[in-house]
Amino acid sequence: MALRRLRERPPIPPFREGTFTSRLHDERIAAWLGIGLGVTFGICFITGLLSHLIQQPPSWFHWPPRPAGLYRVTQGLHVATGIAAIPLLLAKLWTVYPRLWTWPPARNIAHAVERISLLPLVAGSLFLLLSGLQNIARWYAWAFFFPAAHYWATWITIGALVVHVGAKLAVTRQAIARQDVPVAARTGSLSRRGFFAAVAGAAGAVTLATVGQTLRPLRTISLLAPRDPDIGPQGLPVNKTSRSAGVRESARDPSWRLRVDGAVQRPLELSLDELRAMQQTQAVLPIACVEGWSAEGTWRGVRIRELLSRAGAEPGASVRVTSLQEHGKYKASDLEPSHASDPQTLLALELNGEPLHLEHGFPARLIGPNRPGVMQTKWVSTLTVT
Repeated sequence: MALRRLRERPPIPPFREGTFTSRLHDERIAAWLGIGLGVTFGICFITGLLSHLIQQPPSWFHWPPRPAGLYRVTQGLHVATGIAAIPLLLAKLWTVYPRLWTWPPARNIAHAVERISLLPLVAGSLFLLLSGLQNIARWYAWAFFFPAAHYWATWITIGALVVHVGAKLAVTRQAIARQDVPVAARTGSLSRRGFFAAVAGAAGAVTLATVGQTLRPLRTISLLAPRDPDIGPQGLPVNKTSRSAGVRESARDPSWRLRVDGAVQRPLELSLDELRAMQQTQAVLPIACVEGWSAEGTWRGVRIRELLSRAGAEPGASVRVTSLQEHGKYKASDLEPSHASDPQTLLALELNGEPLHLEHGFPARLIGPNRPGVMQTKWVSTLTVT
C-alpha cells in the first residue's frame, strides 16, 4: 500500500507554489518587454545581416556607393540597439524565470516545442549580446572568428525567436489587451510603472553613454563609449596598426611602387612622387567601423577610375585592392564597378591636409563612400582589374 501511494503521489517541482511572490513576474510586463526586445533585435538583425552581405556579397547583392554615409548609420544602429537590448533582455529573463520551473515541464507537444525553443533563444541572445559587447571593446577572449560565429549564432537565435513568438502570440495579445490596475507586490516594493521606468532608463542610459562614438553631438556624455572618434593620428582612431600588420618597413621603403595590373592594356608601376603629380581629388568621407564608431576626415588623392583609365581597363571593371599586409583576413578588398567608378573613391595620399600617417595607410590607402572601415584597405600595393 505504501508503495502504491508513493507511485500515485504527484511529482514535486523544484519550487513550491507561492515561492515567487512579486507581481512583476507578470505576463503583461513580459509581453511589453518582449515587444521591446523584438524591435531592438529586429533592427540589430537586419543591420547586422546587411553588414555581413556588404563584406561577403553573394552574386545577387549590390551595395551602392551613395549615400556616402549610409553605412555609418546602419552600423551605428546595429551597435546601439545591441547595447540597448542588454538591460531589456536581463529584465525579461528576470520577469519570466519563475515560468522555467512550471510543472509538468510540458503539457503537450506545442508546449514542449515552445519550451525547447527557449534554450537556443536564451543562450543565443546572451552569446550575441555579450560577445558583441566584447567585440566593440576589442576584448577577444575567444579562439573563434567573431564575424562567422556571430553570423551563424544570429540565424539560430532568430529561428528560435520566430518559433517562440509564434507559440506565444495569442498569450501576448491577451496580456497586452488586458486592462488591469498596476499594483506593487507589497508595501514599498516596485510597481509595474516603476519597473518599466527603471528598465527604460537603464536602456536609455547605456545607449547615451556609448552612442557618442557614432553620433558626434553626444560625444561629451558618452562616457562608456569604447572609442573617442577624435583621438588618434591626424584626428582619427586606428584599429589595425602598422606594427600588427607587419608593414612598418615595407610601407616606408623608398622603392615602393603602386602596381595596376590584371585585365588592363597597359600595366602600371607608379612611385609616390608620380602619384602626387597626377590630378588630385578631395573628398570628405567617414571611416565607419564595424565596431560602431565612425569619424569623418578630409581625404585627398587620385581617383581609382583615373588610374584604371590610364592603365587601359575596360569601363565597368571590378578591382581587387591588395595591401602590403601579408597576413590577415582583411589584407585585400574588392571594389564593384559602381564603387570603382565613383568620383569619390580615391587612392588617398593625404588626410586632413597632411601626408598620410603610417597608421592610416602611408604611402597610399583606399577610401570610398559607403564602405565598412575593414574594406578601406590601408598600405595599398596593387590594384588588380578583374
